[in-house]
Amino acid sequence: MGSELLRRGVTSATTLWGVGALIHDPQAVLQVHRDYVAAGCEVLTANTFRVAPYALRRFPRYPKPQELAKTAVDLAREAARTSARQVLVLASMTTLEDCYQPHLVPSDATLAQEHRRTAEVLAGAEPDGLLLETFNTIREAQAACQAAVATGLPVIVCFTCQSGGRLLSGENTAAAARAVTMPGVVAVGVNCTRISDLMPALMPMALGTDLPLVAYANNAWYDEQSPHLAAARVSPQTYARCMLACVAAGARLVGGCCGTTPEDMAAVRAMLDKHFP
Repeated sequence: MGSELLRRGVTSATTLWGVGALIHDPQAVLQVHRDYVAAGCEVLTANTFRVAPYALRRFPRYPKPQELAKTAVDLAREAARTSARQVLVLASMTTLEDCYQPHLVPSDATLAQEHRRTAEVLAGAEPDGLLLETFNTIREAQAACQAAVATGLPVIVCFTCQSGGRLLSGENTAAAARAVTMPGVVAVGVNCTRISDLMPALMPMALGTDLPLVAYANNAWYDEQSPHLAAARVSPQTYARCMLACVAAGARLVGGCCGTTPEDMAAVRAMLDKHFP
């Protein structure tokens, strides 16, 4: 959502990776969702990536987290109703600090308190589930998982990875998958990862858990804080072939992360329909 809004020139999306657009340009958020529905998506991620009390504490003039979360989920629901398919809406939940800097992860006490607050805010917006994404350490992912499953909603957990099947913290992805395999978690996987590093990260997870896997990569989206993501853009057809390979490895939820577009997802939809009619 954040990268697609920026690609479309929605400058308010620079604030808290898309949250600003909920306030200043909600119609742009709605249109992004509608375009992904038209591309054939069956799951939409609500624009709640940084809708957390911890993140919003620096923006006291913004609406309350509960209001922003409700707006984000409602916009995704409105778009979902335009589909002939059943389309689920997940609320995104991420790290408290920077997703690319594992050394900034707060204390265990802070993690427990703040992820509980975030999970309760997101659950109050009534999504179909919680998508915990772009986690860079096992320790924070476990804390967020425990808070998320306590809401009673289905929980999906994804990690951002570097080369060699490792989290940004250096921890092995098999160990990460095992650590979050707990009652209430329905799938585990990899996101916000360079597409060439996706399969090396996903395969150890298949050995570390019996849960269905999840895979959604970046497509040439990176900055000075994330040189590990540097890569040339691949075509929609190439991206779709990579997602098909992830399905063969055990992924049951595939899609796109930063830098992917509705055109990429339309190609994935066509590839899946061809091989799994």
